[in-house]
Amino acid sequence: MTTGPAAREDTGTRTPALPHITAVGTALPPVSYTQRELLDLFRITDPRIRSVFTNSAIDRRYLDLPPAEPGCPPPAETQGELRDRHLSTGLDIGADAMRACLKQAGAQLSDVRYVCAVTSTGLLTPGFSALLIGELGLSDRCSRIDVVGMGCNAGLNALSAVTGWASGHPGELALMVCIEVCSAAYVIDGGMPNAVVNSLFGDGAAAVAVVAGPGAGNSPAVLDYASSTIPGTADAMRFTWDDRHGKLSFLLAPDVPYVVGAHVEETVDRLLSAHRLRRADIAHWVVHSGGKKVIDSLRVNLGLTRHELRHTTGVLREHGNLSSGSFLFSYQRLLDEGTPRPGDHGVLMTMGPGAAIETALLRW
Repeated sequence: MTTGPAAREDTGTRTPALPHITAVGTALPPVSYTQRELLDLFRITDPRIRSVFTNSAIDRRYLDLPPAEPGCPPPAETQGELRDRHLSTGLDIGADAMRACLKQAGAQLSDVRYVCAVTSTGLLTPGFSALLIGELGLSDRCSRIDVVGMGCNAGLNALSAVTGWASGHPGELALMVCIEVCSAAYVIDGGMPNAVVNSLFGDGAAAVAVVAGPGAGNSPAVLDYASSTIPGTADAMRFTWDDRHGKLSFLLAPDVPYVVGAHVEETVDRLLSAHRLRRADIAHWVVHSGGKKVIDSLRVNLGLTRHELRHTTGVLREHGNLSSGSFLFSYQRLLDEGTPRPGDHGVLMTMGPGAAIETALLRW
C-alpha cells in the first residue's frame, strides 16, 4: 500500500486519487551543432578547451544562436538581448512541447485546467505560465504556477506540485512544461570554468500531462517523492553576475559529480524503503543527463548497468544537458521503446543546485 504524499488520507475518510503521467511531449530549436562545429564557429583554438568539448560524451546539441555574418562568429549579446531570446525561443519550443504532449494524451487545449512552467535560463515577469496561456488560447480560468531558478533538478520539484494539484482535482488535466534556452545564458571569456558550462548545455522543452482518477487509463502512477539537499554545497552550482561582461554566468564546481554520487544512495533507498522495495525491484531508471562524470558517478554508486542508463546517456549524446527537462526526454525514449509492463516500478531522478537530489517512484 502506498504511504507517500500522493496517497495519504485527507481530512475526511476518502483517499485522494493517485496522479498518473498520461503523456509526454518534447520540442527543440530547428538547428543543431556538433561539438566541433561549435568550436570552429566561435573560433576556439585553445587545445584545453577543445578537449573539454570533444571529450564530453556529447555529439550534438540543439541551440538557438543569434545570426552571424558569413565567416564570422555569432555576435556578442547583451543581457537584455539574451533575455529577449529566452522569451521568444522559450515560447516557441514550450508551446510546441505542450501541443505534442496533448496530442499524445488525446486531449485538447480546452481540456487544460492547470499549467506549471519551469525554467532556469531566464527571468520573466509575467512568467511562461501566463504567456503560454495567452499564446495557446487556454482558458483564462486555468490555474497556474511558475518554478524559476531551481536548476536541473526543478522538473521533479515542479512535478510534485503538479501531482498534488491533480490529486485534489480528480479527472482534471494538469500540464507541466520545462523550458530551457541554455543558449540564452552563457559567457565566453577564454577561461576553463565557463568553457565547461558552454560545452555541456543544450536548448529544449518537455511537457507532461498529469491526471488523477478518471481518465488516467493505464499510464504510470506517481506513488511518492524523496528529496535531499546536501549541506555545505550551496555554491557548487549557481548563477552569479559577471561584471566584466555585464551578464549572468553559471558556475559549476569540479567536484559536483562526486558530491552527488556520494549522497544518491541514501535518497534512493529512502524513497524505495517506504514502499518495501529494493533497487533490484526497479525495472526502469529515468535519470537527468547531467554530464558524463555525473552519470558515471550515479551508475557506480547505485550499482546500475550502462543498459539501465541507456536513455540518459543517449539524451546526453544527442542533446547535451537540457537542464530541468532532461529526464523527460529520457522518459519519452523509454515510452517509445515500449518496454514498461503493468506492475513495473520506475525511478525518476534529477540533481541540481542546492546541491539537491530529487527522486520520484512510478508504478505502471
